[in-house]
Amino acid sequence: MELVESGHAILEGLSGTAYCALVGRGPTGTRPAAGRAALQAPPCDKLVHGTPPPYTDMHPSHIAIIGAPLDLGQGRRGVDMGPSAIRVANLNRRLLDIGYHADDLGNVPVDQPESLPEGPARAKYLPQIALACKRLALMVDGALTKKKVPLVLGGDHSVAVGTVAGVSRYFRRKKQEIGLIWIDAHADMNTPESSPSGNVHGMPLACCVGLGPPELTNLFGYAPKVNPRKTVLVGLRDVDALERGHVRETGVRAFTMRDIDERGLRSVMDEAFRIATEDTAGFHLSFDMDWIDPQFAPGVGTPVRGGATYREAHLAMELICDNGRMVSMEVVEVNPVIDEMNRTADLAVEVILSAMGKKIL
Repeated sequence: MELVESGHAILEGLSGTAYCALVGRGPTGTRPAAGRAALQAPPCDKLVHGTPPPYTDMHPSHIAIIGAPLDLGQGRRGVDMGPSAIRVANLNRRLLDIGYHADDLGNVPVDQPESLPEGPARAKYLPQIALACKRLALMVDGALTKKKVPLVLGGDHSVAVGTVAGVSRYFRRKKQEIGLIWIDAHADMNTPESSPSGNVHGMPLACCVGLGPPELTNLFGYAPKVNPRKTVLVGLRDVDALERGHVRETGVRAFTMRDIDERGLRSVMDEAFRIATEDTAGFHLSFDMDWIDPQFAPGVGTPVRGGATYREAHLAMELICDNGRMVSMEVVEVNPVIDEMNRTADLAVEVILSAMGKKIL
């Protein structure tokens, strides 16, 4: 099938859960009965453009899980174990429980810092991070080519350079742009010149919109990967002094926690969707677990008080599911070394499930 609205060909050749998954729409929240899964795809409760796809013999297996165990982008060790911690929290089984059978592609190969020189103080481990991001980008592009939703498990937030590059490359071949919703306590818009630490996990959003070291901005030979005016930051509460100018100058739309407090999360998310979906194929969601207040998500490398509550985190994901235009997702910065009984990884799984369609009723 081909769904077209306002001149945008969104998806081709998908049906049932495949279509639901690739636009970020989970099925109805019930597990398909054994033996029927390969014969009947569960319907979405609501579809983009309001045109239901024809259901055919399609197994509900349309999520590609990709681990990105990268900890070269920050100074606090342990985040490389984040993908394992999320898997230990039964991500695959819990996705199956809501109608998906995820294809776990394993982990992207990443160099270990113990075997490497740190490199330039202003952009530590830059060549190794660029290599890992290119490997990740190719895996993400390949998953989309096979009509599967890439679900990337970080790793520190520098992995987003690879995820976004892969998604952008796939849609660029279709002559389409993507939007980007970046949910984070931090702006991640430093450059080597502005960064107080030289840690690349504070630079990935800048790289995605074309600002930063060419090793990251020019993956696959073009930049930016995302139009900054179709990029939205949600939940800011900790921004470096020189970084503020980058946010303003690039045209990225930024909503702080004050905006959420004053306007309400629904209003902020509605505007974020409008920006990220206007004349785009859909949006990539980059979700940093430190957006959630550390009382709920203690196992993150850079916790900041005053974050989203447990319910706000779920509401944001439920609204993303309702919007139906998410084409890919990543969850980053889970650090089991400083977590409490894996509760941050467990919450990461809950967040993913809400984005993929799990409902209370």
